[in-house]
Amino acid sequence: MSALRLLWVPALLCLTHAWLCYGACVEVDSDTEAVAGKGFKLTCISCKMRGEVVASATVDWWFMAKGESEFTHIYTYAEMTASITDERFEDRLAWNGSKKTDDVQDGSIYILNVTFNDTGTFRCFFDRILIFPNYEYHTNATKFITISVVGHATRGMASILSEVMMYVSIIGLQLWLVVEMVYCYRKIAAAGEEALRESESKKSLKPKA
Repeated sequence: MSALRLLWVPALLCLTHAWLCYGACVEVDSDTEAVAGKGFKLTCISCKMRGEVVASATVDWWFMAKGESEFTHIYTYAEMTASITDERFEDRLAWNGSKKTDDVQDGSIYILNVTFNDTGTFRCFFDRILIFPNYEYHTNATKFITISVVGHATRGMASILSEVMMYVSIIGLQLWLVVEMVYCYRKIAAAGEEALRESESKKSLKPKA
């Protein structure tokens, strides 16, 4: 029973509290290397400090190409409607963020058919209103993403190390589970032998009729 309890308790805890993690907002950085002729996701996530608060947000994207000195407005998303405002990106930008809600936390967009002219810095701007029972609170957030466009995908050292560490972690976890199972089996076996000896000892001490 001890071995089973050891293995099942973590799983039961995860299932019991799964609803706490479902739909959680996590701010992650965008990739920074795009491949010419392919699609590329510009990730921009701005999480609310308190998820239970009702809010609405608009997202604007700006772009400053390599060699330029000023940002140009290229895209806006408001009230679940998107519009491209720069002819360089006409028919090449698509919304890839929060769906069917004004409470936008993921403001990511997707570039179709990347070109070398897309090399530069993108600026993502969140304009958010938090709606409380008696008042509204205005807040905003800005994120910058500098991308480079290459002819062919390259695999960086960080990606290789990350994959190696993932496999090492998986193997380590499996070895730990095996060790724990062996340990628990031995504990159960020792307890069973002890109980058997006590039972035999009690039988030997009983007076014979």
